[in-house]
Amino acid sequence: MTEPLRIEHHDGVDRVTLNRPESLNALDASLIDALNGYFQGLQRNRTTRVVVLKGAGKNFCAGLDLKQAMARRAGQQEPPGVTESLDSQRCIADIVMLMRRCPQPIIALVQGAAAGGGFALALASDIRIAAKSARMNCAFIKLGLGGCDIGTSYFLPRLVGVSVASELILTGRFIGADRALAVGLVSEVVEEDSLDAAAEPYVEAMMIASPIGLRLSKECLNMSVDATSLEAAIAMEDRNQVLCSRSDDFNEGIRAFIEKRKPVYKNR
Repeated sequence: MTEPLRIEHHDGVDRVTLNRPESLNALDASLIDALNGYFQGLQRNRTTRVVVLKGAGKNFCAGLDLKQAMARRAGQQEPPGVTESLDSQRCIADIVMLMRRCPQPIIALVQGAAAGGGFALALASDIRIAAKSARMNCAFIKLGLGGCDIGTSYFLPRLVGVSVASELILTGRFIGADRALAVGLVSEVVEEDSLDAAAEPYVEAMMIASPIGLRLSKECLNMSVDATSLEAAIAMEDRNQVLCSRSDDFNEGIRAFIEKRKPVYKNR
């Protein structure tokens, strides 16, 4: 059986591929479990420094595998109770929580459909690069559900502002690559066959950063988005800079900068 999640590690970088192309990489039980297990495992992982997330085939992720979900429900004698439904909901939502908690920056390469839960995976990433074919939407409201799900009501307003977020959440309307770039949802738009190459400058720049500096920067960004004041954000920044300056990697970073070479860091 094909693994639902393909992980390739090379030189500090995990290239993670949603691997159900025949189903547009829709989230079935096996893929949900695999994503939870993978991102949970990153919490104390010092070998992986950057994650590149993409979908196999022509699509990123079409959201929840509705065929499997409906087949499972049809096979039950009684509709699932509130507790069971909440457990299933939380299992999916846990993925984006783990993505934000993991210290590694995540670069999402979005092509084709990124709908519903797939859109949420893209939103929970740190950087998004889109192919021209990318079409993203909050599909939930079109399925008889609320438009806010899997962290979209948190991520979208912070990325694109309340007005555009309201439009997307309340209508389920698709946003294409060009408009996503215009509103700041993605960092750049590239040709379909250039997605992997487009990620490389970001990966290279992150790998030049010290391991502890990179991790603490993601943590500080997360905290500062919801900081209660400028003072709170600066307190976090001050703490991070003092911690980094006590690392041997700080001295190596200074030497490498002066000598105009790439640093060789030892601390992970």
